[in-house]
Amino acid sequence: MFRLRLFPRSEKFFDMFIEAARNIHQGARAFQQMLEDFHGTDEQWQAVEEYEHEGDKITHRILRTLHQTFITPIDREDIHKLTSALDDVIDLIEGSAARMAMYRIAKPTPAAQHLAGIIVRSTDQIVRGVTALPRFEFLQEHCIEINRLENEADEVSREAIAALFVEEVSPLDVIKWKEIYETMETATDRCEDVANILEEIALKHS
Repeated sequence: MFRLRLFPRSEKFFDMFIEAARNIHQGARAFQQMLEDFHGTDEQWQAVEEYEHEGDKITHRILRTLHQTFITPIDREDIHKLTSALDDVIDLIEGSAARMAMYRIAKPTPAAQHLAGIIVRSTDQIVRGVTALPRFEFLQEHCIEINRLENEADEVSREAIAALFVEEVSPLDVIKWKEIYETMETATDRCEDVANILEEIALKHS
């Protein structure tokens, strides 16, 4: 009970972290929807881009608040690290959508749709983990699941890239899809970074 009084759920930084995490998850779902009902239009990419813009606003608001706050509920360095890591995730989700629009992809592959689903599940776990942040003892299960999903994404990405070189795929499409797969897999890497930072914070305050 003493720990919960030190770290109240109404703390403004925790509230903004939750806002950032939910925005990331919504952006991931928009990207997944883009692949499930793909038209290859700039409008679909821009729907994802809106969440990236919103993420930038939340990031700036957190950092501005950090500069204006003398006493913070967790280490200032950890606030900055977590804010940057969350921003990286939505940047890479938007980057994946942007590449599909920029490269004029005709149709998403099953591997890309699989990776998009993993990103959605990973960002859902981020929301759950960040929401549990004041209650440090409940973080671990979400961090473990994010790590497992990153391993799954790594395997899917490796297999998808390998398939590009054995199937009848044009050299140009190999270049396009290799970059898209790598960007999507990197998004799950950044989700894992978020999980690692959450675990670091939990260890400091357990």
